[in-house]
Amino acid sequence: MNGLNKAFSFPLSEAVMAFTVIRTSWAEHEAALRQIRDTVFIQEQRVPAELEWDGADEDSVHFLALGDAGQPVGCIRLMPSGQLSRLSVLEQHRNQGIGKALIIAAEEHARAGNMDEIFLHAQTHATSFYEACGFSVTGGIFLEADIPHRQMFKELAQA
Repeated sequence: MNGLNKAFSFPLSEAVMAFTVIRTSWAEHEAALRQIRDTVFIQEQRVPAELEWDGADEDSVHFLALGDAGQPVGCIRLMPSGQLSRLSVLEQHRNQGIGKALIIAAEEHARAGNMDEIFLHAQTHATSFYEACGFSVTGGIFLEADIPHRQMFKELAQA
């Protein structure tokens, strides 16, 4: 593992897969990040490819969840603006804490980088998930890629 990567391990009960979250870059793990986001956003949610590949990946910090066999199962990116985006977990690995673990890893990195707050655009069906992660809705419903979203915000306490 190079100096950019930091592993966060999440061993879980036998009923749930153990996984690790690493901090990485687009240059290092582009293929895995693309595969997950292509599956979740382009294939499952029918987001047009030209909207998904927005040119912001090279300047963002990425977090990649790896299953117990080292296979990529989820990801999220933290943009320089403090926006978390592109949280995606492959369908067969959902509801195992991976999404929350990805958010925690991104928050820890943002806090270490002295960010005071982070925000995201949540699909409306997922707002309760983000509220459980400590985010608050800060605006009305808007469309992004023809999917209803709400902006959400979280203050980061500095240690």
